[in-house]
Amino acid sequence: MSRQARLHSVLQQAFNPDFLVVENESHNHGGPATESHYKVTLVSAAFVGLRAVARHQKVYALTQTEMAQGLHALALHVYTPEEWAQVGAAPASPACMGGSKHD
Repeated sequence: MSRQARLHSVLQQAFNPDFLVVENESHNHGGPATESHYKVTLVSAAFVGLRAVARHQKVYALTQTEMAQGLHALALHVYTPEEWAQVGAAPASPACMGGSKHD
């Protein structure tokens, strides 16, 4: 099973999301394309009443095994259903300036 599939599975089970997309953005970063950089857009009622930091902490707590095995970065976009109804989409990821792509 790919890292992307494992991340999707663990987040799906933990948060029962209304919307979940796990995107492998490793190809946008310096060095060889690997399973190291991901963007997660997650909409769940589990985030109601939680500040952004607490939401991120919950996600990171579930991804510690992956972090220990080479997951380098997670761009987290986590919303309640009400917030998602207002924004409708996660922001685009910025271009990477690190690694071999650095000027």
